[in-house]
Amino acid sequence: MALFDLPLDELRTHRSDSTEPEDFDAFWNKTLQQARAYQLDARFEPVDTGLSTVQVYDVTFAGFGGHPVKGWLLLPAGASEPLPLIVEFVGYGGGRGLPHEHLLWASTGRAHFVMDTRGQGSAWGGGGTADPVGAAPAYPGFMTRGIDAPENYYYRRVFTDAVRAVEAARSHPLTDAARTVALGASQGGGIALAVGGLVPDLVAVAPDVPFLCDFPRATTLTDRHPYREIGLFLKTHRGRSAQVRRTLSYFDGVHFAVRGRAPALFSAGLEDQTCPPSTVFAAFNAWPHEDKAIEVYDFNDHEGGGPFHEAEQVRWLRSYA
Repeated sequence: MALFDLPLDELRTHRSDSTEPEDFDAFWNKTLQQARAYQLDARFEPVDTGLSTVQVYDVTFAGFGGHPVKGWLLLPAGASEPLPLIVEFVGYGGGRGLPHEHLLWASTGRAHFVMDTRGQGSAWGGGGTADPVGAAPAYPGFMTRGIDAPENYYYRRVFTDAVRAVEAARSHPLTDAARTVALGASQGGGIALAVGGLVPDLVAVAPDVPFLCDFPRATTLTDRHPYREIGLFLKTHRGRSAQVRRTLSYFDGVHFAVRGRAPALFSAGLEDQTCPPSTVFAAFNAWPHEDKAIEVYDFNDHEGGGPFHEAEQVRWLRSYA
């Protein structure tokens, strides 16, 4: 696929048409308050993986509704004092996978927490976290589960889990809460954006080709999944577009980006049909912190910079954590 979105000079000034709900902050404050009514109950069970350079813990904590959420915590072997903390969120359809798939950040001398995404982990990177909440009729996938109302929407549970994941990771004695970074790619990047807007004291945020941004544009610009799930839902449920737009407005990465308080490193692929570059730039341009950058991969689709961007993240994060 060649370039299909706005020219790069227009991307650098593009702003979303997504309308922020007046009660956006009240909605999320109430959601997190309800989640924190449950004990976090973070448990770290050592795992013998046969790996000699990292120490691995199988983690369980209470997420949205007090539901158990899984994760991995990887520490450099022999760590004896609190370390900078990377909290990572994974892409659409994936789960936390296996510990040996997550060796990069512990290899840099940091603590690395990988959150399992509830209900996912059956398309790739196996998961072990159920989503016990029922929902109204939805198109197969996750994008329309509970889309009838913000209170029921699937990503309300996921974003709440993500905030609680930061709290769980920070509770371990070998992590330094004051040096916490949120990052992820695709869906993981969208979750990292939400965390960046909901957790005020992160030292850095790194959303890589982030998903879940600028819904009004994304759902009408690309016919690639997962955004297409929303269009297919509305193809059947005629006349519900306004209701769906309202629900999605509470979960749009652009509105979380406006609340970002940390330095940020974004990335975009100019041939990315899954997360069109204009949707990524909409979030980047909304991020208010003056210390921000975006890496642009001009001939790449949703793979973005891949390992090249990981290397850039390693370099960039030396200044923060």
